[in-house]
Amino acid sequence: MSGLTIPFTGLKKQYNNLRQEILDATDEVLRSGSLMNGNFTAEFEAWLAKKNYVKYAVCVHSGTSALEAIAEYYAADTLAPNPPTVLIPSLTYAATANAFIRAGWNVHFIDTDHNGVFDIKKIPNVSYQAVVLIGLYGASITHMGDISTWRQWNLNNKIIVEDAAQHWLAADCQRIGKAAAISFDPMKNLPCYGNGGAVVTNDIDVFHFVRAWRDNGKTTHNETGTNSRMSELDCAHMLVKAQHIDAWQTRREKIAGYWVERLKQSDIRCLIDQDNQHDHAYHKFVIDIGNRDILQKNLAVRKIETKIHYTQPLHEIGTFRQYQGPDILSCASALSRRVLTLPLYPELTDLEVEYVIDQVLDCA
Repeated sequence: MSGLTIPFTGLKKQYNNLRQEILDATDEVLRSGSLMNGNFTAEFEAWLAKKNYVKYAVCVHSGTSALEAIAEYYAADTLAPNPPTVLIPSLTYAATANAFIRAGWNVHFIDTDHNGVFDIKKIPNVSYQAVVLIGLYGASITHMGDISTWRQWNLNNKIIVEDAAQHWLAADCQRIGKAAAISFDPMKNLPCYGNGGAVVTNDIDVFHFVRAWRDNGKTTHNETGTNSRMSELDCAHMLVKAQHIDAWQTRREKIAGYWVERLKQSDIRCLIDQDNQHDHAYHKFVIDIGNRDILQKNLAVRKIETKIHYTQPLHEIGTFRQYQGPDILSCASALSRRVLTLPLYPELTDLEVEYVIDQVLDCA
């Protein structure tokens, strides 16, 4: 097995498996001459809404765009003083904070739990109007506090938003926020060939706002907006992949479950564990280990590509330091120095799955 090379993604394998289906869909769109806001977009939006158990879905250009649309809508909708404050877990990608900052929100970063997700016990004693829940690495929303608590917050004029880019395919598929942002970035479980995203919601006002926002305010131009559409090509490709997503998720779960079992007798902690394993979205397989950097280098020598998500929590980074956040002893800070992401995708063969975990255990 020494000749194996394990890239971080399986995108090349995925395309080869779907090549004819993708080419057929591409040909159908291009022959139609309808490239934007057509039948494929409508069909994919309908599939998304059903998959998320909500009434409405609106495709936009990216997951970041989805967050920006939500942040802009609620910045105008909230009755709070200007600027309103939003609580965001510190261990996440910069896009989450950027979207709210650009929409005029004051961001307050909060610490996470030991799995990197929102810790309801660490909410600071400050005035705030909104909370962003992030299922980091694919953790289910049900592991971020009692669902009834979040729903009560919605009723008490606290705006609950989900940055669901990583967790929207968790087994429970519960959307408890007033709106959720989804990403179809190539690294996600349901990947686009470029950029793509969506807003899913049960709120018809959010639906109408985002529909107009993504198309520069059309058709009435009563609201400002931007150009943030997914093309018919993108949506046609996603409809092809949507037919396979349940099988892909099953394969991800099987791989992750096997790795969790193999690592139980080691000193390596999995961020997918027995408590969250069965409703996880399996977006990333992340381990927590003290000699993270050494392990990563040793795995690279053995031709296993790994990544770090994320090297620093947001409250330690550049411009975000001006916003309030956890102290230097935060759980988020500690995790950022210890986590390592292994390659996890459904195209991994059984031989490759075995090779990865054997090398991790051997190098640790």
